[in-house]
Amino acid sequence: MESMEELKKEYYGLFKEELDKYCAPFWLNNGMDKTYGGVLNCLDREGKVFSTDKSVWMQGRCGWMYSHLSNLFGKNDEYLKFAKSCIDFLNEHCFDKDGRMYFTVTKEGLPLRKRRYWFSESFYVSACAEYYYATKETKYLEDARKVYDLIANIFKDGSTDPFKIFPKTYPETRNLKAMAGPMILLNVSSIMRKVDKERLDLYNKNIDFYLSEIKKHYNKDLHCMLENITVDNKYLSEVSEGRIVNPGHDMECSLFLLEEAIYRNDKELQEFAETVFTDAINIGWDNEYEGVFYFKDAENKPVESYEHDMKLWWPHNEGIVASLLLYKTTKKEVYLEWFKKLTKYAFEHFSDRKYGEWYGYLRRDGLPTMPPCKGCTYKGPFHVMRCLSSVLCIFDDKEFV
Repeated sequence: MESMEELKKEYYGLFKEELDKYCAPFWLNNGMDKTYGGVLNCLDREGKVFSTDKSVWMQGRCGWMYSHLSNLFGKNDEYLKFAKSCIDFLNEHCFDKDGRMYFTVTKEGLPLRKRRYWFSESFYVSACAEYYYATKETKYLEDARKVYDLIANIFKDGSTDPFKIFPKTYPETRNLKAMAGPMILLNVSSIMRKVDKERLDLYNKNIDFYLSEIKKHYNKDLHCMLENITVDNKYLSEVSEGRIVNPGHDMECSLFLLEEAIYRNDKELQEFAETVFTDAINIGWDNEYEGVFYFKDAENKPVESYEHDMKLWWPHNEGIVASLLLYKTTKKEVYLEWFKKLTKYAFEHFSDRKYGEWYGYLRRDGLPTMPPCKGCTYKGPFHVMRCLSSVLCIFDDKEFV
């Protein structure tokens, strides 16, 4: 059995250099919008902007990420300035009159698109909370609380949503719920619990609820987490939407579950986290070309999404962190093997030491889509650096929520 100290000697420098030299500076040098504020998230391989429209998700994710790096590794004024610019841009331009947030805006901050999902709000909460943790400026905690309460109430009772938009399908015909909702709220609640000690009971109560909702998506017979189930917690087997498995989400979820299990010293929850990871990597790993598939069908039937057999950056990020923390927690060799296999694949195929950062999208055979991009509406300064910093924290015995 390889000790964590031996692993640290082997891998720490790799992850540290990737973070400090190739990833964190990439967004500072290329993504910071010095004219309008915030981050320009659509960057090509070299870091040149190919679209000036801004993802609201990425403003929040960037604000959280650079605040988080400053909190983890020592105060960094440059990082906090970048984070504040993203949060200021969100506050000034990304809220509609009803209190909900947009999904995309122009470079100046004019609204383009709004979605019924509340993930823009979730990442706003995380950014404000983490920035408050770094600066102790109470305004940001107050902002985080206000929007956290809004989305927590929407998740429990959709009728409280001030922004009414019709679902993708008629709910009278087919009413589904997605695992991504409680999974993200579990993570956001953990961040709020870390920074906001006055409301521990609220966050713990909410986390109990999110855990119960997540568990409803696990199908014991199929050995997988189902991305979508009916509102009465049933498996919808006769349509593709009901059979979708997202291995990346499942490994990310396993990490959040394991973090909560460690926080609670909950052996049963830890074992569930192990099960979720094991099933996800077993169904998601490509035995022919290696890497993790984007989508799979729970019954191994054809998948409708055209990108289903592509290799995306973020599932590999989540798998790396989850497998390492599982190995550290359980000492089971299988998780060490997966950590090494995922790390090898990711650094060989996604990492770009010539220009920095990671490619976002690979074909099934592991070659980047052409021309390659480093950032877009859905990819920005988040998953890669969260992975790199989390691995360093695991080796250093630091908390990294």
